[in-house]
Amino acid sequence: MLKKIVFYSLLLWAYSSAAASVDTVLVHSASMNKDLKAVIVTPESYRSGSTSYKVIYLLHGYTGNYKDWIERAPNLKPLADKEQVIFVCPDGANSWYIDSPIDKKSQYETYIANELVNWVDQNYRSVKSSKGRAITGLSMGGYGALYIAIKHTDIFGAAGSMSGGVDLCFKPKSFEKAKVLGQYEANASVWKKYSIPYLLEELKGKNLSLIMDCGASDFFVGINRSLDKNMLGKGIKHQYSERPGGHSWEFWNVSIQLHTQFFKTFFDAK
Repeated sequence: MLKKIVFYSLLLWAYSSAAASVDTVLVHSASMNKDLKAVIVTPESYRSGSTSYKVIYLLHGYTGNYKDWIERAPNLKPLADKEQVIFVCPDGANSWYIDSPIDKKSQYETYIANELVNWVDQNYRSVKSSKGRAITGLSMGGYGALYIAIKHTDIFGAAGSMSGGVDLCFKPKSFEKAKVLGQYEANASVWKKYSIPYLLEELKGKNLSLIMDCGASDFFVGINRSLDKNMLGKGIKHQYSERPGGHSWEFWNVSIQLHTQFFKTFFDAK
């Protein structure tokens, strides 16, 4: 118990002493005709000089929102300072981050990959190429990060998934997926079209650096193991790991450090 208290005390100290800045911004989506909030974390060094920074987009999970990462990941601000990156945390509602084929008011693939990226590039000193952009997320956001990156390798050079719901066909009645895809029984082929295992062929001939992890007791671990095996069989280079843990912020607070380090290696190699 003492070790846990010390650990969380250190996290809280790091959070309170971090010099990174946090902005809450409003970004207009023309595709959905509405404004959406996002949190943007910039390192302390951003305040001076003219350097352009690499950007990591962080997607929240089902029932989450744009504030989740900054409120529930106390190491985010220190990470921005340590790795000299910008974090962008958008709001994705419960959209699964796709352009819904049945709801024109839910076009979050277009919003994240085009509208938000363009807005960030226009308003922040960001590296304006796929060599300087990565995207990752947790649960629904882990799926969304992989989906968006696979569809937009010209925008994102690296992507990750933490405990991702990577196969939409798994438990189709859960997490309101039918609201953006239609009922599974009548639209199974559509659901497959949006699921990561069925999109792997699109990665042939493309360079996308990939990292995935999942807790050994997570309810999504089976579909993550299956995706890992599928990717290995197709010769798709990626990093996959499991650790003790479930579907929790305790797990994701470790994951964000691992993913950020992975992306920093990708950035530095370019």
